[in-house]
Amino acid sequence: MLRIFFVITLCFVQIFGFAQEKMTSELLWNLGRLSAMGISKDGKNIVYSVSIPDLKENKSNKKYYTIPVNGGEAVEVKSIDGLLLDKNISLDGLFKLSHKKVKVNKVHGSDFYPEFDKSNAQIYDGLHYKHWDSWRYGDFNHIFLHKLVNGKADDGKDIMQGEPYDSPTVPFGDESDYMWSNDGKSIVYVAKKKFGTDYVVSTNTDLYKYDIASGTTTNLTPGRPGYDQSPAYSSTGLLAWLSMARDGNEADKNDIIVSTGSVEFNLTQNWDGTAKSFKWSDDGAKIYFLGPIKGTNQLFEVDYAGVTKKLPIVKQITNGDFDITSIVGFSGKNIIVTRTDMNHAPEIYSVDQKSGSMKKLTGINDEHYNKIKLSKTERRIVKTTDGKDMLVWMIYPPDFDPNKKYPTLLYCQGGPQSALTQFYSYRWNFQLMAAEGYIVVAPNRRGMPGHGVAWNEQISKDWGGQVMQDYLSAIDDVAKEQYVDKNRIGAVGASYGGYSVFNLAGMHNKRFKTFIAHAGVFNLQSMYGTTEEVFFTNWDLGGAYWEKDNPIVTKTYDEFNPINKVANWDTPILVIHGGKDFRVPEGQGFEAFQAAQLKGIKSKLLYFPDENHWILQPQNAIIWQREFFKWLKETL
Repeated sequence: MLRIFFVITLCFVQIFGFAQEKMTSELLWNLGRLSAMGISKDGKNIVYSVSIPDLKENKSNKKYYTIPVNGGEAVEVKSIDGLLLDKNISLDGLFKLSHKKVKVNKVHGSDFYPEFDKSNAQIYDGLHYKHWDSWRYGDFNHIFLHKLVNGKADDGKDIMQGEPYDSPTVPFGDESDYMWSNDGKSIVYVAKKKFGTDYVVSTNTDLYKYDIASGTTTNLTPGRPGYDQSPAYSSTGLLAWLSMARDGNEADKNDIIVSTGSVEFNLTQNWDGTAKSFKWSDDGAKIYFLGPIKGTNQLFEVDYAGVTKKLPIVKQITNGDFDITSIVGFSGKNIIVTRTDMNHAPEIYSVDQKSGSMKKLTGINDEHYNKIKLSKTERRIVKTTDGKDMLVWMIYPPDFDPNKKYPTLLYCQGGPQSALTQFYSYRWNFQLMAAEGYIVVAPNRRGMPGHGVAWNEQISKDWGGQVMQDYLSAIDDVAKEQYVDKNRIGAVGASYGGYSVFNLAGMHNKRFKTFIAHAGVFNLQSMYGTTEEVFFTNWDLGGAYWEKDNPIVTKTYDEFNPINKVANWDTPILVIHGGKDFRVPEGQGFEAFQAAQLKGIKSKLLYFPDENHWILQPQNAIIWQREFFKWLKETL
């Protein structure tokens, strides 16, 4: 009897001990990172990969798995060759597509002056000399058409014929930027056929059709001046794609366009939202797509019943405090998706097409999550200064006690038009922040999609206006709660969120005790002069800083410029920046840190020479987390 009692007690202690663990930086970077790759050719299994960072080696290791579409045991596979349809092989099996870099233009000093082969000079006569985190050296992504003979491909033909344009597009394009037509007679691809300075001031990507027999290329979207991307053919031969209407606006409403070849039809024209990725149903009668709505990303459907005067109705299929992050494919009456929330990294789920009910198929991180206490997340509605209802996500520490007082962080989202949903970040991880004892306040402020097109657009040309009041409305409302330690409130954020931190630092009126800004815009003039995508600053800031007769520009570069508020800075600040960040160049962070130091403000610079706008290397990511929380402990 005593032995039984001892065993039961020991089990209870072990279970209780596990339940007391919390999320840590090290645990976060030991989680498996799932990527769903598709459904096998026989329709029986889902194929996916799991990457786990190796901190010691500073890299990630990837393994491949399959799992039945209806659920069951996952099986590791050595190779995925032959499991999935190869989208790059034509249906008749005669041709294959690939892409590679092709040297088109001279850039290096030795290109112009071969006798000086040790020169490292670079010579440009237009902008687009750098992009995202890479210098442009005169080579471009080009698509190659290969003939297949006995399963082997020849050297291939460059279908872009030496043009100075990229397909896949840079920096984030991939094989989804090109595809076969259903009859195998043509290739559709995405490209922005602009060069140099014309390239950096425009978002005008188009869809192009290359005819194999004639070798000719046709622009399929000549009257559409914004982004045209993600082409996909239905089983019935209809072409659909995502389209933005206005050139220069990277965050314009994204609509789903269907073309019969002679007529185009906007399926989402009357829907007050913006579409993300989509897939045709197997029968070509519906399109399923993802879109942000009310602080989440959900799965939607829209019928295609031919070109009619009556626009179809968009139907929301899933609903809840989670994000649907990708559509993997279809299995009978179910849709296979990936899903995440603020407490869980992505897993694979099956969704009933009619009811939206969901079945979890994978649990690659369940063992870790079962050992920790999860954060509580909830919605809060805050009234803004202009009388609107604003959704604010609240994330509380595990074992949250409303009778205690907690340090609190205002999280400022980037973008500035990025949705703030139930995402799971491996850097800005709310679960980790809450586990460290902080309440996180994350407002869906002006500029975010998911609350109507007008709300989404209101931030452009008003960076330092209503949105700043939205931030302050959120933190002031939450600070009324007895569980918020009003003497320990900080503000943190990256990119536009970093801009927000720099701007708030000069106007917060003692609300905040500390700030953390990563990759933030500090000086709008030097930002305009050094960023690589000028269309963005033209659209969002209203134009160039020298346009003195433009009242929008004058207000932007004066009233909304954080550098002009530095005289008011009086609060500790941690500045983080990457050396390969060409979107918000490193000088923005250096200027801010230098200002803080010369003003005698407690400040620190965390610099990553080999990182871009993000932090991608495992060891750097751990150092980022440790410095982040070390700073908060010192100053909050």
